Amino acid sequence: MASSTGLLHSVTLPRVPTKHEKCYDPHHPTLKFVDKEDDLDFLYEGFKSLRAQMSCGHAVTPTSLTNWCRRLLDQGESRFVCGGSGCSAEWTFSEVWKMALLTPQETEHFRNKLAVNAALQTLITKSCPVCRSTVMRENGSDLNVLCKVCTAVKGRPFEFCWQCLKEWKGPRPRKDRCENDGCCNHSLKTLKTCPDITFDSVKGVNGCPSVRACPTCGLLVEHNKRHCKSLVCPRCKVKFCFVCLKIFTKCMKTSGPYAACSSGVAPRQTSIPVWKKK
Repeated sequence: MASSTGLLHSVTLPRVPTKHEKCYDPHHPTLKFVDKEDDLDFLYEGFKSLRAQMSCGHAVTPTSLTNWCRRLLDQGESRFVCGGSGCSAEWTFSEVWKMALLTPQETEHFRNKLAVNAALQTLITKSCPVCRSTVMRENGSDLNVLCKVCTAVKGRPFEFCWQCLKEWKGPRPRKDRCENDGCCNHSLKTLKTCPDITFDSVKGVNGCPSVRACPTCGLLVEHNKRHCKSLVCPRCKVKFCFVCLKIFTKCMKTSGPYAACSSGVAPRQTSIPVWKKK
């Protein structure tokens, strides 16, 4: 899941294919079956299941709905929107879960992917606290952000704090906080106060924080304790060692994936790396 700090609890999200076609129970008491074409069968696969009607009126089969929603998630979406012609209806997770006959594995994958996508979108854009328009931060190390919509309406520059989402107070630029009461960097607070992690399979590692900022892009991630000590950042896709914070290929030159790092445990981070895209 994701929190307001941008923390991602699941960082390895393998694709979960639908191996077999799923079919509706014709006696299901709460489904509305319709004699229509499958509106989400874009590849003309001809699924054999009965067609059921979504809340927006479009007809689906559980497999076509599963495949469509997975495609949305793979494209970075954090909402389930109908793909039927001329329709932009948004479905709830509970409706998708019911109508797609999601398996426990698919349910977990969909929930994790939704959380990751929502967190990544929050890191890239935020809503202006006044006009609610979407604003993208141009400088990743400056908390001071200009809203062009409010600036045009007010006839003067309107700036707000990326961190506390209040109208900006104090000097600029700043990367730690503005001068509004209560403004603080929750990511740094998380890095400072998170408990240590105990790996299930990596031996000889003590005192490693359970939350790290990706050394390449700064995204906060939490290791799931299982498997080896590496993980792939869901934002920049760089694989690094959670223990020593080196790029994983460098760590592997002097250590093993399930062994303690030769350079020891990297200390708790006191700053968030800024992603410098090439």
